[in-house]
Amino acid sequence: MSATASRPTGPGRATAPRAGRFARPLLIAFLLAAAVDLAGLLAGLDTVHLVAKPLLMPLLAGYAAVRGGPRLLVAALLLGWGGDVFLLADNDLAFLLGMGSFAVGHLCYLTLFGRDRAPAALATGVAYVLVLAVFLVLIWSDLPAELRVPVAGYSLLLTAMAWRAGVLGRYAAAGGALFLLSDALIATGIAEWPRLPAPDFWVMLTYIAAQLLLALGALGAARAVRPQGA
Repeated sequence: MSATASRPTGPGRATAPRAGRFARPLLIAFLLAAAVDLAGLLAGLDTVHLVAKPLLMPLLAGYAAVRGGPRLLVAALLLGWGGDVFLLADNDLAFLLGMGSFAVGHLCYLTLFGRDRAPAALATGVAYVLVLAVFLVLIWSDLPAELRVPVAGYSLLLTAMAWRAGVLGRYAAAGGALFLLSDALIATGIAEWPRLPAPDFWVMLTYIAAQLLLALGALGAARAVRPQGA
């Protein structure tokens, strides 16, 4: 065997280590952007939120990509970015477009989770369905009439994603649950229910944590099934 042939080189081996060097800086940048966004919300600085929020999901998607994460994970995070940007505009059309972008992202998550043949916990699924049904019954009359069906359909899809996320372990399961909580907080705002102080802070805190935990869960699962030396 020649010296050249014996070297462990090639596109995959050469590119992956180089790309992997950017993983930690991207994760740190994501966490810093998250901290700035949350601080801006607590301080009531709308401009800070407008600048920091659109940075979050591209940074997290970049982190997932350089870690060798599944394409469906990267796509779901980028679709979340699309939803984030649309929801910065305060009108019904932007809300529907943002919800649609998130919905496609949830389909990406569901497809990704479906690759794992482990069954999702039936008891957890039943609990999620009961919580969703009670929540929709309570909030239905307080939602604008034109948003009731879209919100119900989106909520069903989100609940399915949150339930199925459990097949990837505790991180992903917690991420799915927090995503559900975050969107429930948004829905209560639309319905003009009483809200916590600094409501946007709590929406973003649960959302950021949800996406990060889903990403970590998916990356951990992908690493566990990756062949040695891949």
